[in-house]
Amino acid sequence: MSAPVVLVTGAAGALGRAVAQRFERDGARLVLLDRDEVDITDEAAVAAIVQGVVAELGRIDALVHVAGGFEMGETVDAISRESWQRMMALNAWSFVALAKACVPVMKRQGGGRIVAVSAAAAADGQPLKGAYIASKSALQRLVETLAAELAGSGIAVNSVAPTTLDTPANRAAMPDADRSGWVSLDAAADTIAFLAGGAGAAVHGQHLKLG
Repeated sequence: MSAPVVLVTGAAGALGRAVAQRFERDGARLVLLDRDEVDITDEAAVAAIVQGVVAELGRIDALVHVAGGFEMGETVDAISRESWQRMMALNAWSFVALAKACVPVMKRQGGGRIVAVSAAAAADGQPLKGAYIASKSALQRLVETLAAELAGSGIAVNSVAPTTLDTPANRAAMPDADRSGWVSLDAAADTIAFLAGGAGAAVHGQHLKLG
């Protein structure tokens, strides 16, 4: 059997790189996307990329959707429409655009895995993160809905929901924070690899909290 084809969005970020390295060690054939390659909120552009991948490699066994966005600083009564739309596009609509392109491919080949990166923060409200939390919550509901719609198809859809990832950017932004509860990039990548592989076949519509 040929090596699985794994499509990773947000591949230039800290978690995206860790995920790519994890799959590379497993011998996967990687397709790495970042904003320099494609705007993941552009449905037509995403479709074109996926069509090209299938034409070259024949299939897509796993989609790992790491890309997204984070903003904070506005109270709910001051959220701008631009901020709201930006967060919803990056964190929720991008998942829809990718699903539109990848799900038909996975149906034709008889199975696949879709793993999104949501957030533990999606579980409840937090000050000054209204648009971000709403968009990550929307992403989780989309994951659950798609999983239900694809029940019995051989396509498993899940997310990982980290608290705070231990990245250079987060260390720089929060130099005095207690990092004991932060999630290592390797641990997050290992969990994603589990969900994206054969061992995760029985997990459907779940958000595995990390941290």
